[in-house]
Amino acid sequence: MPEFVAVGHVTLDHIGGAVRPGGTALYAALTAHRLGCSVGLLTSFGPDFPRDLFPPDFQVVHVPASQTTVFRHETAGEGRALTLLARATDLEVGHLPLEWKTADLALLCPDANEVEPYLAAEFSEGAVGAAVQGWMRARGAGGAISPALWEDAPLVLPHVQAVFLSQEDMGPFEEEVMEWFQQIPFGVITLGRRGAVLFVSGERHFIEADPADEVDPTGAGDVFAAAFMIQYQREGSPWEAAAFAACAAALHVEGAGIAAIPSQPAVKERLSAYRRRLGR
Repeated sequence: MPEFVAVGHVTLDHIGGAVRPGGTALYAALTAHRLGCSVGLLTSFGPDFPRDLFPPDFQVVHVPASQTTVFRHETAGEGRALTLLARATDLEVGHLPLEWKTADLALLCPDANEVEPYLAAEFSEGAVGAAVQGWMRARGAGGAISPALWEDAPLVLPHVQAVFLSQEDMGPFEEEVMEWFQQIPFGVITLGRRGAVLFVSGERHFIEADPADEVDPTGAGDVFAAAFMIQYQREGSPWEAAAFAACAAALHVEGAGIAAIPSQPAVKERLSAYRRRLGR
């Protein structure tokens, strides 16, 4: 049985002139692996996805699809514009292995509304988190992605301990997001290089960023979410978990793509410097 289960599509991301493997579930699963967890990944992709990039000890449940989920990333002001070019198969309750339901940690990681919300209730013993960006996306003409209200929040929130999203993901729905955070133990809004806001039982706390020489921010929020859940389970302090996650995200943005996801020793070293800087 894996200690950490990620549920969501792996993707192929068109960024500039390159095509890179990505997806919230892939970033989260690889983060958990590099932080020392055994990992299960429930996903769907087509024949074009490079399956050999999964570590040998990954447990992968693959729901077959004729095509992989594909996004085009473009710069739009200070943010990004996404276009969904192709989509793999939905991930449903029946796809989840029975023995995975008692995993210590699970993170639901939709990128294109592919994760059935009822999956949140299937993990009976461990802590469940939700990186909700993919439930807050509408697909318009030509695949253009625009902000959308998460309509299925009432089905998911009673079963999760933490919700993660970025300020960009939140879009015009700040009031609704604040209401969600009143219903769960922990919520996080990541702010990029400005840090993050951690909500503990609805109370707001600012988490300072660890300064980084940013190369590529793609996947930083996904790394943060997985690192937070793992460190909270190990140490039991949401503030320490958020500091650890901030350092993991800072390390990640200093490289490009999944190769930049940091190891446990690297994050610990960065965290020590972070604490010294803040006088902790």
